[in-house]
Amino acid sequence: MEIRRVQLTGGSSFVVTLPKNWVQEMRIKKNDPVGLIVQIDGTLLVTKETSDEPLQRIKEIDTTHITDPSFLFRILIGAYIAGFTAIRIISKQRIPPFVSAIVRDFTQMTIGQEVVEETDTLIAIKDLLNPAEMPFDNTIKRMAVIVKNMHKDAIVALETHNHHLTTDIINRDMDADRLNWLIARQTNMIINNTSLSRKMEISAGMAMYYNLISRIIERIGDHAVRIAENTQPIIDVNLGKKIVSEIGKASALSMDIFDRSIISFFNTDPKEAHKNIESIGGLENICGDISNMALKQETIAAISISYIAESIRRSGEYAGDISENAINYIVEDMTPMRRRGSEKSD
Repeated sequence: MEIRRVQLTGGSSFVVTLPKNWVQEMRIKKNDPVGLIVQIDGTLLVTKETSDEPLQRIKEIDTTHITDPSFLFRILIGAYIAGFTAIRIISKQRIPPFVSAIVRDFTQMTIGQEVVEETDTLIAIKDLLNPAEMPFDNTIKRMAVIVKNMHKDAIVALETHNHHLTTDIINRDMDADRLNWLIARQTNMIINNTSLSRKMEISAGMAMYYNLISRIIERIGDHAVRIAENTQPIIDVNLGKKIVSEIGKASALSMDIFDRSIISFFNTDPKEAHKNIESIGGLENICGDISNMALKQETIAAISISYIAESIRRSGEYAGDISENAINYIVEDMTPMRRRGSEKSD
């Protein structure tokens, strides 16, 4: 770090000289303008860029030798999360039908991605979403609602022997995934674009915490899917009121911890977050009792019930991770999570 002293000139202007090496590297000449950006954390950024136009990043993917559809889809998701604003899919030969199909799936599963040009050897995808129009707060809250309803419906499906509901829960998991990808994408874009950080009133450090919370919520959603999947083999089995009641009790406690963890995260309430973490022990005891009760069931039912109890327990523990991240954030004494305008979007 270079230390420069602030000087006063003309009686009212404060001046700091720029490092010579940096000026030469940026090829800045006398009378050239530079941009000054006040960051969310109070630091001042000096940049050669003087435009607030979004940073355009283009990713080119050569599919000439790609034959695995899953590999291509993961490459596209990787480019999306990395924050590229345009993706060009090229091929030395005619683009095969499976590539076009994967591109269609990709644009349907991601937010803001649209095909804007297509020829025999080129497919151009452009990001049409303004990331500043999708605040992190709103996306996290929407994810939380989706995942919580998935968990509740998984238990309802078990209690009411509803085949269709289990399938619906599995399909809904994509809604949580696409929001998780969006937050990961916005986080990378903020890290690479300080003007976007300023527009969204969120620092790179704050965005990283939202990204962590998003990933945890997505994993809780995965466990809701596992509950639904393990409900399917025993959907028509009469398990008995006692064990079904205990599963419902454990699920309600798990989702209560999840609810309170999300609230403590947004309210930056360390005491509530601590209480949530401490309550996980009670959930673990109930889930242990369910696993013991499962031993009295037939083999298939015993295995399914044990997996269901495990997913309920893991969901509660992941909710505890949200509370731990909330405490870590508060202890760091960063800018409060609840920012100007966030109340309007509740």
